[in-house]
Amino acid sequence: MTESKDSGVALVSLKAVVDEMDLPSEEWTAYLNRRTGELITVTDEDQRLAENDADASDLPEWQQNSVARARTALDSEDFLALPDKFEVHEYSIMERFCLGVEESALKDTLLRAIRGTGAFRRFKDVVREHGIAETWYAFRQKALEEIAVEWLEANGVAYSRD
Repeated sequence: MTESKDSGVALVSLKAVVDEMDLPSEEWTAYLNRRTGELITVTDEDQRLAENDADASDLPEWQQNSVARARTALDSEDFLALPDKFEVHEYSIMERFCLGVEESALKDTLLRAIRGTGAFRRFKDVVREHGIAETWYAFRQKALEEIAVEWLEANGVAYSRD
């Protein structure tokens, strides 16, 4: 994070935001401090303890620190939750990738792979088998960047493409 010359507010690294978004989990939430650019991850357990104002003195020191950071993120209007897996919608990104493949036989194979249970695994298998993994990961990275840029701009957060 760097400081903006105009406002004194940190410029957030787009790469850092995308990296945090790329680790979606149902067990934690990533937050961004829009003033400082700090990114923190809060586990569901730490969030529950912070929300319930639980006495953290019995916890190990590392967890006391985690609960304190969670309280800070939850109590401050400066912290914003990053887009979660529902906002990122990985399946939609895979589907857009499939539809953009020009070779019709490969497009059909990819589209069949993403139908039903096990779609993510099958999709990755097909991508590897056909030697287009690098193309997929570049497409996915660009999609995540677009989501992050849209989210940052919607929240009035200045960012840099370092």
